Amino acid sequence: MRIGFYAPLKPPDHVAPSGDRRMARLFIQLLRNLGHQVDILSTLRSYNRDGDAARETDTAMAAAREVERLGMAWQTDPATRPDLLFTYHVYHKAADYLGPALKQRFRLPYVIAEPSVAPKREHGPWAAGYAQAARAIHAADALLPITALDGVCLSAFAGAEKVHAFPPFLDPRPFAAAATERERHRATTAQRYGLAPERPWLLAVGMMRAGDKMASFLRLAEMLALTIDTDWHLLLVGDGPERAAVEQAFSFAADRVHFAGQLEGGELPGLYAACDLYVWPAINEAYGMALLEAQAAGLPVLSVDTRGVPDIVRHGETGWLTADDKPATLAAALSSLLGDAARRHSMAESAIQHVGTHLSMAAAQRRLQGIFAGLGLPA
Repeated sequence: MRIGFYAPLKPPDHVAPSGDRRMARLFIQLLRNLGHQVDILSTLRSYNRDGDAARETDTAMAAAREVERLGMAWQTDPATRPDLLFTYHVYHKAADYLGPALKQRFRLPYVIAEPSVAPKREHGPWAAGYAQAARAIHAADALLPITALDGVCLSAFAGAEKVHAFPPFLDPRPFAAAATERERHRATTAQRYGLAPERPWLLAVGMMRAGDKMASFLRLAEMLALTIDTDWHLLLVGDGPERAAVEQAFSFAADRVHFAGQLEGGELPGLYAACDLYVWPAINEAYGMALLEAQAAGLPVLSVDTRGVPDIVRHGETGWLTADDKPATLAAALSSLLGDAARRHSMAESAIQHVGTHLSMAAAQRRLQGIFAGLGLPA
């Protein structure tokens, strides 16, 4: 099939790295792996962080122009018209104005991956975005929620028959390969960052920006301050406008906290494999791609049982999820895990198997083939 792909929150070629951009690119790769031609419909960004009414109106007008542009192009050259519209990530802050209009005008099947609905946003600053996201969700032929929580809400909102659970995924091969060379990666990492190999190494990966990411960094610092008597190194990967604030938050252990900065994707598998435990409070995080990457490389995860995190981390099997994100709760779990190398090793092995079986690109391909077949589309 020829598939028209659209990501209203952040285009796949956006300069700023994020889990959202990563997931959009993975869906494109997934569709291409299945033999489909993928065309980016538009780079129009509908993201409205603050619910600004004028911005939403401008987006709607720009989208109408995009619909006309695409319509004229497809009428001029019918061979360029897609067989399927595929939109990634739709919610009240990033509504899809293209998909519903193009579906109606050209009678095309329409699929949304990672849709979500928050009825409390029906009124208030995001009312217009919520209404358009709702129109898109109702217009879609299939909804592919990333988390179980979103799936429950969507089933009640749009009908369970349209909802197909679709957990996040990745290509686990470079991560699994790195796990087989853990000692080599550990030696390289120790030399590069000045880490003591005999100490346990903690790892966290995230953009250093205001909001939820910063909240997680601050909570991580609070948690580690309570375990200052425990022997550990912490390696932080990421950068951003709040880098100085993050450095200040961890200044209590400056000799044990190492800042790696922003790394290229190819450098991460070896880093995950070299460390002993991935630590991240995941405050208001949908699920966390880094949690998935860590497990793929055999790095057990310490996080919180919140939102979509339990959809990818199996508590007690591939990691440990605390009941809340209080610093004392997290610190107690960290101390327990650092004192039990055998349990961490067991979790590491289970994590690699879990990702390979359930959260891999191959598993996602099988899942999507079944969904397309159910819609009467070529798989």
